Amino acid sequence: MAKVIDAQLLDTRVLRPAAPFHFEGTVHKPSHFPSQDTAYEDVHGHYWQTVTFRGRPLGLRFVPTGDPGGDVELRVFGRPGGSTADMDALEHELRWRFDLDADLREFNSRFSSDQVLGPVIERWRGMRVSCAYSLYEFLIVTVVLQNATVRRSVQMLDSLYRSYGTLVRFDGRELYAFWTPDDVAAVSEEELRGLKVGYRAKFIQRLTAHFVAGGIDEHSLRGCDKQLVATELLKLYGIGPASVGMILFEVFHHYDAFDTISPWEQKIYSRLLFDEELVPAERILSHVRDRWGEWRMLASHYVFEDLFWQRKTQAIPWLEALIRL
Repeated sequence: MAKVIDAQLLDTRVLRPAAPFHFEGTVHKPSHFPSQDTAYEDVHGHYWQTVTFRGRPLGLRFVPTGDPGGDVELRVFGRPGGSTADMDALEHELRWRFDLDADLREFNSRFSSDQVLGPVIERWRGMRVSCAYSLYEFLIVTVVLQNATVRRSVQMLDSLYRSYGTLVRFDGRELYAFWTPDDVAAVSEEELRGLKVGYRAKFIQRLTAHFVAGGIDEHSLRGCDKQLVATELLKLYGIGPASVGMILFEVFHHYDAFDTISPWEQKIYSRLLFDEELVPAERILSHVRDRWGEWRMLASHYVFEDLFWQRKTQAIPWLEALIRL
């Protein structure tokens, strides 16, 4: 059963991203499946999320200040305790997760005239890859995404949150925060299967054990060579090349991590890049390598997210058939 905490305001800070910065495109990704750990309000541009940082469940609120440089006000909510050093460390972590120090000037200038990417950059100039999760948490998300419809993935993650997460009440919101590996280290595969996650129970159990044993250190891998990080990730039980590609981009910010493609993404990129129903995967991968080079995953991300932003205001029947939410 999920724990519940009533969080109070602990700290307020201003985050200053490298310019240019697109707040909305960075904090809210319509292509991501809906989950109970984040919330976004279109009207006022407020974004809420939870983090479990240094073992503490926290609630966060991000609001653009309106400053031309793209400054963001961050409010941190939690139970009393911690120190200024903890808040400094949290700010450092969030700068990484939201890629706030990224220098995108070359990307913007190099592809401003690209027939496909140029108009998208104009709409979303300064959008970053961002990941609300730690590596462990993102791995759990990739597990529930495997071989499942979006609706099924949502159900599985919700069930896990209700059983092992913490419901954080803050700033008029109620959102779940992830458990730590230690919190579920003793949970049996049978108990996990009881939450209707199927074969993924074994994946969750083994991934958790790997982190409890200190088998991988997310922070030491940041900034490392892409192949070295991929090699370490492939050692994890149940994590294959498609998942590794997502992790390399979203968690470790390798802008060229577009070397595999899942079947449903293949169908989407077939439409976006070739206006065809289905193009061979290798043709798509070759095309993006030749067209966008070392920026190919970031470029593809821009095009992909732009499509899902369009979906918020207009019907795209072929896309709805693929998502099946």
